[in-house]
Amino acid sequence: MDPKSSWPSEEAILSLLDDESQIVRDSIVRLFREFPEEGRLFLKKITLESNGIVAKNAKDLQQKLGWTDGKEDFLNFIRSRRYELETGWYLLDRTMYPTVDSVHSSLQLDKLADRVRELVAKPMDPRQMCLVINRVLFHEFGYRGAGKNFEDPDNSFLHCVLEHKRGLPITLSLIYILVARRVGFELEPIGLPGRFMVGCFAGDIPFYIDVWAGGKMIDLEEMGSYLGISMEESSGSILLPVTVSEMLTRGCRNLVHHFSLKGKKEEAQMFNSFVIEFDKIRGLETNA
Repeated sequence: MDPKSSWPSEEAILSLLDDESQIVRDSIVRLFREFPEEGRLFLKKITLESNGIVAKNAKDLQQKLGWTDGKEDFLNFIRSRRYELETGWYLLDRTMYPTVDSVHSSLQLDKLADRVRELVAKPMDPRQMCLVINRVLFHEFGYRGAGKNFEDPDNSFLHCVLEHKRGLPITLSLIYILVARRVGFELEPIGLPGRFMVGCFAGDIPFYIDVWAGGKMIDLEEMGSYLGISMEESSGSILLPVTVSEMLTRGCRNLVHHFSLKGKKEEAQMFNSFVIEFDKIRGLETNA
């Protein structure tokens, strides 16, 4: 097939979409880049009308070419009510970075988890597991709080934080939780006012991990003094895990704030629309 001659028939392209050869895939990408209007329409049609490997490959091509509608995909995820933390955050990333390779990010998380496994000597109690994760994330790989660049919106996007190793408490907590889950260690997101943390409820008494402080572990009875609040006057619910929906909503609120500070009203409005949609869905679930 010579992609520079003319736009071929749909049958000719379909016959190649399930071909795993890299040469064929590169040829299709060159074709679509030369005929973007025809390519966009064709891939949209295939993803809507086909199933199986052909539809999957068409979606992969859309992402590779940057022809996905990240905003619409994320809205569809919100409305689906089928929330999964890692998938949801990749979709959040694609609202601003439509060509981001989630496979690459997953492999980076796998690499971190593989190193944790190398250091685990079973049996280990939950605190010892956290010490290992702390060593890998904060010492060996050098993840840190964003510091002076705190207001940079990129600190809220998972793939950016994995690359730059600087993030907000919420995105560092996200990475901590996703790495832990890969090694079979269940941790929970804790959406405290002004500080996102990680909670461990695996033992008899919960404890908390402050990723902003390099993985410092705080006992339950110490949390009031650590946060500078009265636990008697505040709701004890602030120390309970938040849902995937609530965590993603908080990520969106951060982006509204940070884009607003940069004077990027359109981006701020987009993320505010996601907050509104999440709130609407939670309202429907509450009233159901």
